[in-house]
Amino acid sequence: MKLRIATLPALIEFCLVTSMIWCFATGSQAKAASPGIFDRTNLVAWCIVPFDAKKRGPEERAQLLKRLGLRRLAYDWRAEHIPTFDAEVEACIRNGIELTAWWFPSTLDNDARTILNVLERHKTKTQLWVTGGGELTKTAEEQAQRIKAEVDRLRPIVEAASRIGCRVGLYNHGGWFGEPENQIQLIRALGSTNVGMIFNLHHGHAHLDRFEKFLPKMIPFLYAINLNGMVKDGDQTGKKILHLGEGDQELRLLKAIRDSGWKGAVGILDHRPETDSEETLGRNLRGLDGLRLQL
Repeated sequence: MKLRIATLPALIEFCLVTSMIWCFATGSQAKAASPGIFDRTNLVAWCIVPFDAKKRGPEERAQLLKRLGLRRLAYDWRAEHIPTFDAEVEACIRNGIELTAWWFPSTLDNDARTILNVLERHKTKTQLWVTGGGELTKTAEEQAQRIKAEVDRLRPIVEAASRIGCRVGLYNHGGWFGEPENQIQLIRALGSTNVGMIFNLHHGHAHLDRFEKFLPKMIPFLYAINLNGMVKDGDQTGKKILHLGEGDQELRLLKAIRDSGWKGAVGILDHRPETDSEETLGRNLRGLDGLRLQL
């Protein structure tokens, strides 16, 4: 009895220390299990199909992503890739690659219906990235007419996507359609829960100075942000496409994205047709790692 009493304080201390260690360990694991916005698991490879100098096929492309530790693909294509649409989806499924998005025609044409049929056949639910253009409007009346015309163009796509459980992302590619405020107006006018927006930095040089101001307005509708090395007026000086870390604006932009609390997909870019996609993606991943250290 004396021995048990004498060792009781030590036993209590041991239990307390053990409990603290267990709480610290499980807390660290929980934190590690929650991916950050720029973690590899959240990155989506973009512009790696027609822009790949090696012209990989579906299986080779999936293997490339696995080597780089990427598990998500936004699929861009050209007419030559239509015969391999089914093979692309099958390769993604086989290799555990999420088909996060699919570049989609601007109207519900034959190619668009082919894509919808492929997705429905494979029970794949994804984002359909749709773009547009047009000159900037000059009056409120012109703006109202443009909104109506674009809603009429987009609604059949939105409804077709909804029928198979897909979403539509309005993709900024310059012009009137590329203005974030116009896309937000369109989303509200469409009034559908399966419509959002995609913001591409490489098509957003004109918006650099006010990025922090309109980012909060985009967040309720934002599906993805595609990263790029950025310098002011880079699109006008032959520096539209840069590797991450080669510009002087990325750190500010990444900090704004991180601090916003937004949790959508982050695109990692190729878009260099003269280069092997593995090399370009690798350089961008290393550049992003360096920027994250500075963050």
